[in-house]
Amino acid sequence: MAKKADKKKGSGNKWRYKYRLVVLNEDTFEEKVSFKLSRMNVFVVGTLSAMALIALTILLVAFTSLREYIPGYASTDLRRQAVELLELTDSLSRVIDYNDRYVERIRGVLSGQYAPSEIEIDSIDLPFVLDTTTIELSPIREDSLLRAQVALEDRYNLFENNKAAFDTALFSPLSGMITQAFDPEIKHYAIDITAVQDAPVKSIAAGTVVFSEWTSDTGYVIMVQHKNGMLSVYKHNGSLLKNQGDAVLAGEVIAAVGDTGEFSTGPHLHFELWENDRPVNPLNYIDFN
Repeated sequence: MAKKADKKKGSGNKWRYKYRLVVLNEDTFEEKVSFKLSRMNVFVVGTLSAMALIALTILLVAFTSLREYIPGYASTDLRRQAVELLELTDSLSRVIDYNDRYVERIRGVLSGQYAPSEIEIDSIDLPFVLDTTTIELSPIREDSLLRAQVALEDRYNLFENNKAAFDTALFSPLSGMITQAFDPEIKHYAIDITAVQDAPVKSIAAGTVVFSEWTSDTGYVIMVQHKNGMLSVYKHNGSLLKNQGDAVLAGEVIAAVGDTGEFSTGPHLHFELWENDRPVNPLNYIDFN
């Protein structure tokens, strides 16, 4: 029993046995370097060295470009391209949604739900909603006097100010006979002009086409936005020669007379003129003779 105990004790001490590691010159056997080691020292140093090597490898992979060579990690270029594509996709989605609402506003104008000025792109998306409850809306004395003066001038100058909206004469959109006049009482905010099929329809002034599409009620419709808040509308056309976004000149042909739409009763042009959100009589602006 004593021998077995001594044997176990001896095997436990093997980890603490001292060994000398000597580096000799092969030719002269001169001792250059020597180390005192034990099995325990070698095990601890080896374990710590392995852990340090693993930690260093993880750091190199995680924080340097070496990770690109390991399967499962995406390259920096791919990540950058993915971010750029994501931003582009988000921008395109916003543009598509923006245009969809723009078209809905145009259809609302045609159906009478909105005023024509609401079709302007800048008015579709407002960056914020203004809280009017925090604003003092009581008019000042100078503002009240100015409003009274303007109202008095407008009372005795029915059409003079309207004609001053353009500094040049407006072109007649079509040569023909006026079959129905402007009549707000029956909600006919236009004049109807008869003409032969495919006669040229001209823009009354320079501007930008803001709508050019087919509608079931009024057929082929084209709208041109002019300066100073003027909008001209041409309905029941047989064909359209300009697209949305096109710039047109004064007197340029933009459509052809037709008989399209459920409300049409023959080849003619249904011509509307709007100024600052309200319909106006085209005869006050254009000489159709």
